[in-house]
Amino acid sequence: MLPLRDTVRARELPVVNWLLIATNVLVFLFEASLRTRQLEILTRVLGLVPARFLAHPGPDQLLTVLTSMFLHGGWWHLISNMWALYIFGDNVEDRMGHGRYLIFYLLGGAGAAAAHVLVSPNSTVPTIGASGAISAVMGAYLVLFPGARVVTLVPGFFLPWFVEIPALLFIGSWFISQLFNGLFALGMAGLIDTYGGVAWWAHIGGFVTGLVLVKVFERRYYRRPFPDEYWPW
Repeated sequence: MLPLRDTVRARELPVVNWLLIATNVLVFLFEASLRTRQLEILTRVLGLVPARFLAHPGPDQLLTVLTSMFLHGGWWHLISNMWALYIFGDNVEDRMGHGRYLIFYLLGGAGAAAAHVLVSPNSTVPTIGASGAISAVMGAYLVLFPGARVVTLVPGFFLPWFVEIPALLFIGSWFISQLFNGLFALGMAGLIDTYGGVAWWAHIGGFVTGLVLVKVFERRYYRRPFPDEYWPW
């Protein structure tokens, strides 16, 4: 299934969300311009390496929590992350305001990094990507717009189907899949620490961070919401 858009229309221009997407794309284009060895060095230096972070928790390693959010490992990694941010981020920014949303996004990424380091403290594999911060955005979206629907493309035998799936079901099922994969990854921790893989617990940590912080960052004054923004019960 491929999500195409949601049914909630943002009232204000999502300036910060666009800037985040543009920054990630520009950084990736810079990565693509590097030679393989140069890219490996960049990823090693600016990526979050749990074992190194815990062994030398200085300012330079704290900075990797931020820099790792803007690096990606390939075109699909970048496109899938930016597409999710495009769909869900504009509405969350709309409810928080530009400055609050930026801080929330970065804290979501930091929460994701903390969860990953906690679960994989011995890993020497650099962790990169905006997935953790975007997971926080999805957690916030679930709280703010549970009655919204996600227009999704479902492949068919003859023609594709376009289905509106409740955000509560779409994001909820996504989180459950992350949780099951995260639990499975715990049993494969040795292999993952050695060879790398998807940082499932970063996704889980980011999502939970979004759930916890969303009401702190939501603007107290807000105009009447659209019908989709109400709880479905």
